[in-house]
Amino acid sequence: MKRWKVIFLCICAVWAGACSTTRSLKDGEYLLRKNQVKVDDSSFDAGSLMSYVAQKPNSYMLGVNPLLSVYNWGGDGQSKMGKFLRSVGVEPVVYDPSLVDKSINNIANHLHYIGYYGSQVESQVQVKGRKVYVNYYVALGKRYTISSIDYVLPEYGTIKQEFMEDLPHSKVAAGDYLAESDLEKEAERSALMFRNIGYYGLTKSYYIFDADTLAHDGTAKLTYSLRDYALGDPVSTAKPHQKFTLGKVNITHPEKLKIRRRTLQNMNTLRPGQLYSEQEVNTTYTRLANLGMLSGVNVNIEPTSDKTVDADITLRNSRLQAIKADLEGSFNSTGLFGISPQINYYHKNIFHGGERLNVGVKGNFQFKPGSSAYSTEVGITTSIRFPQFIGLPNRVFKGTNIPTTDVSLAFTYQDRPEFRRTLISTALTYNGRVGQNFFYQFSLFRLNVARLFNIQPEFLAKILLANPFIMNAYSGRFDHGISGTIYYTTNSSAVPLTPYHYVRFSMDLSGNFLSLFNKFMPVDEDGQHTIWSTPYAQYARAEVNLGKTFRFGGDNEHAIALHLMAGAGYGYGNSNTLMVEKQFYCGGSSSMRGWQARTLGPGNSQPLTLFSIPTQIGEMKLEANVEYRFPIIWKLEGALFADAGNIWNLPHPDMDFTDENDILGLFDIKKLGTSIGLDWGLGIRVNLGFLLIRVDGGVRLHDPARAEGNRWVPVREWFPKNYAIHFGVGYPF
Repeated sequence: MKRWKVIFLCICAVWAGACSTTRSLKDGEYLLRKNQVKVDDSSFDAGSLMSYVAQKPNSYMLGVNPLLSVYNWGGDGQSKMGKFLRSVGVEPVVYDPSLVDKSINNIANHLHYIGYYGSQVESQVQVKGRKVYVNYYVALGKRYTISSIDYVLPEYGTIKQEFMEDLPHSKVAAGDYLAESDLEKEAERSALMFRNIGYYGLTKSYYIFDADTLAHDGTAKLTYSLRDYALGDPVSTAKPHQKFTLGKVNITHPEKLKIRRRTLQNMNTLRPGQLYSEQEVNTTYTRLANLGMLSGVNVNIEPTSDKTVDADITLRNSRLQAIKADLEGSFNSTGLFGISPQINYYHKNIFHGGERLNVGVKGNFQFKPGSSAYSTEVGITTSIRFPQFIGLPNRVFKGTNIPTTDVSLAFTYQDRPEFRRTLISTALTYNGRVGQNFFYQFSLFRLNVARLFNIQPEFLAKILLANPFIMNAYSGRFDHGISGTIYYTTNSSAVPLTPYHYVRFSMDLSGNFLSLFNKFMPVDEDGQHTIWSTPYAQYARAEVNLGKTFRFGGDNEHAIALHLMAGAGYGYGNSNTLMVEKQFYCGGSSSMRGWQARTLGPGNSQPLTLFSIPTQIGEMKLEANVEYRFPIIWKLEGALFADAGNIWNLPHPDMDFTDENDILGLFDIKKLGTSIGLDWGLGIRVNLGFLLIRVDGGVRLHDPARAEGNRWVPVREWFPKNYAIHFGVGYPF
């Protein structure tokens, strides 16, 4: 029998076994297979009601739940093997009729809460074998439009005036639909406004809304009241709302937590005598929590008179030192393995002022078993993050987000069969955040010194000396400049669970300041100005990343993620090209996943054979990615993706591109279609909430390096020659 027939029969056998999902049910029990909500108005999002269904079925992927089948294989669970299988598997969801009634009430109550009054919800239960399918049919109730609003407010003090001045910000206005959800939001918003201007203790429980719907014309008259006594309290407890000021402000912490008093004072925005503001209380809480060295921050506000409150701030220290290790790996069809281990030591309070020391060692090892091909890169990085914008006092920054300053120093050693290279880097970098969504990073001072040595003679003669472009990219450079990144995102969590989009823009400028002193610098045989016998780099580089992720499905478990990246850099003045560290590359766990890192491009050029480990780089990059993410079971997710992109070199008027391979690597808009690489693939991820671990396998569809007219990769050649497997942490984009 042919091999494919055997595989097919095995798949069918496994599928048939996996479909036995009711084996462990007792007599009279049924498996809840599916819920569905149907609404009589197609403009209403029926999926938004699924979260109010009280009993959820087991999850399935293509009609199969392997872990549910494993549980059933455990039989009655009495034997050791049975207990083990049941502990590994997932218990079937047994249909409970009482939860259907609860679901009906949940849905009806929610519709009433959001303004659909008198909605009708019915259920239909279908039994197929030992499986139950539940349909909920919803007839939306009546909605009322607010015709007018009467305000009933206290007449004492300034509270009525302050309320009316804030009225343009109200969440409820004439012409809106009447909905309890909107009224509650308005009460919360207005009460917070008052607490931010001194009215300590004024909460939404003091707000009352009465709606008159007897007009019979689909409208409602609303009475909006702010009372002196809370909902549920007798009128006799009424007490005028008062403004409070801060009395004493105390900060306490464990004696073993060594932290300078000045640091705490700079983070604290609460001052005796100032008007009480809940916003300022939250600001102080957030600023202290952002120090990153505390396990807990508690700000307790206690009234001491009719017009004064004291603030007691209590801090709890956390573990200040730790070691963290990471590991990434990859493998492609050429037999090239890649391993990137990293270990970091950090101390969160190295100078007793919330300064964070981070010392990291990172390696990148690539090798091909059975050959001499290898690449070894080891880097040591030391940085100290100060919880302040060095040069400006913290009191200048009024919000919750205090900028930080990083001082870093790094050394990187690279060993390849063709050469050895060292890179020393140092920088002074400011990091900050504006609001919840906008981030920035700006390096006021950045210096990299790169040196190339132990060059293999054949590599020097056939690659470097024969190719001025590569020679300039890999030669030693003194790189001094500034750089910055701005980043906007609508969801900054590590593993976003909601729809979001982001924009990231980065730019580097180097050598412009040094060029002011050209007349004082020696000039080498190539006409380049040098510092310590090393030419300085002069270039501009920019990169933009755009991303958008859509969520859909009952619990937003499915997602489509889109990503677009464009970048370019150009050497000028004292440089003909970009330094190799500043050039772009394709391939890897977060880029063209059908290729190993640095194996695609530039353009239609062929890989340089004298590089034992491919190192294809370019001055320009374009890439687009799309990925469909879907749940499989438990914490496992799947992904179906496609990538398109490549890198290119840019023409230089002072460089002679005579080699045909170099010409094929130049960007030409007329040949853009033929020089774009395409791949597709599948991925599997373990989503732990705070961390996502993934494995992606990509297959090449269109390879620009193949011969013209033969660049589409036929299916028969996908394996074992044109694929790559990547391991990574977090979503690729």
